Amino acid sequence: MTYIELNSKERIILQQIISSSSDARQVIRAYALVWLDEGYSVGEIAQILSVSRQSVYNWAIRFHHRQDIELQLRVADAPRSGRPCTAKDVIDPLIEEVIDSDPRNLGYNSTVWTAPLLVVYLNSKYDIDVSTDSVSRAIARLRMKWKRPRHNLAMRSPTWRQAKGG
Repeated sequence: MTYIELNSKERIILQQIISSSSDARQVIRAYALVWLDEGYSVGEIAQILSVSRQSVYNWAIRFHHRQDIELQLRVADAPRSGRPCTAKDVIDPLIEEVIDSDPRNLGYNSTVWTAPLLVVYLNSKYDIDVSTDSVSRAIARLRMKWKRPRHNLAMRSPTWRQAKGG
């Protein structure tokens, strides 16, 4: 199936998706469907959108088989299989709860929280096995900005390089 006939209502809705959707995948699919309706070949569309021809075929077939649901959902991503996101909603409140406290009060030999230390904390206190990447993403989602403290040598003047001629 490489030819799609869109009625005027479908075409208008696809044009609205193209102009107003924030989902790039949905916009690309809408472009492909409109161009198929205009008579472009699958190869031309694949080349323009920098996707495989098989992707264009899959979008057209999926669009055709999903006629029983509304048009915006026909162009949207279908539910995908795979491992569900497990840590996202679980660790965010736990990190937010502990991040302002001093790790030394909880028995850790550190003055600041680091991602690896938070991994150890979550594993020991809540028996949650997460990676440092998951913790880093949680910190970014919580819009926390943090840096490790930098050591400043007390004996040197801030302008010591100028005194040396450098």
